[in-house]
Amino acid sequence: MKHRIITISREFGSGGRTIGKSVAQRLHIPCYDQELIETIAEKSGFSQDYVRRTGEDTPRSGWFANALVGRSLSGASNQDYLWSIQRRTILELAQQGPCVIVGRCADAILKDQADCLTVFIHAPLAIRAKRIVQRYGETDTAPEKRLREKDRRRAAYYQFYTDLEWGAAKNFHISLDSGALGLDRCVDLIAGLY
Repeated sequence: MKHRIITISREFGSGGRTIGKSVAQRLHIPCYDQELIETIAEKSGFSQDYVRRTGEDTPRSGWFANALVGRSLSGASNQDYLWSIQRRTILELAQQGPCVIVGRCADAILKDQADCLTVFIHAPLAIRAKRIVQRYGETDTAPEKRLREKDRRRAAYYQFYTDLEWGAAKNFHISLDSGALGLDRCVDLIAGLY
């Protein structure tokens, strides 16, 4: 039996995490975001911080460096090992029942495995910059640069492990501009499609 799963992929600062949690609350189903990080950390033996940093994007040194450094004799890297556990965990969660899963390539992992509504949340750079400053504060790096770097790493990771283009509308059932629609309207639209 297939379950109804909603996956939320998102640009950094677009409010995708907030939207995912709100959709889950509205539908009275679990939302896996931080909980997914905790489960993957427990299963892998890696720290939650390591899983959070490397579980959906390439290291700051770039995917090429990660592809060559830190590999075992079998050719697998820590990130490959983490991907394997992340994939298996997401498949297990999908078997347990309806839920919302935020990020971690869940849309690609579940595309053939579950009755899945795949959503991509994006917003204009200026709106996302304002949101990350409000949420995470200022740093020495300009917000726009932080956004571009995080999205670049997510895109590289997504393509490396799924062979799909991150953010491409053809890979999702629905793509929503949270800047134009607002977070609440995005929640309404997604919940309405469930």
